[in-house]
Amino acid sequence: MLVTFKSKAAAEVLMYEEHARRILELLDKDVKQGIITAAETPHAVATLEAEIAESRRHPASEEVERDVRAHHNENGDDNEHEPHEVVTFATRAYPLLAMLRAAQQEGRDVVWGV
Repeated sequence: MLVTFKSKAAAEVLMYEEHARRILELLDKDVKQGIITAAETPHAVATLEAEIAESRRHPASEEVERDVRAHHNENGDDNEHEPHEVVTFATRAYPLLAMLRAAQQEGRDVVWGV
């Protein structure tokens, strides 16, 4: 399922629900439908920036490493899989963060699920 974030300050941002959920949980928002008001955008920007900084301190999670090991055979050979490329939290969050910054600058709300 996709979540479409909208604001009069920026172009729409589309995100898979599973990735949007992590961001919106940080902001105490529901993934199905919601609003980040113009008054809430400074806090939302600061929260996402802090989480991005924290995620950069811990680039590879145990879950990712476990998935990589599960896809390799018992000898560690991997002739049939591409090298894994991790999409970081920062990369996933950046489009919404940019929208929130634009919304903050213009005093606009950000909505989804409406």
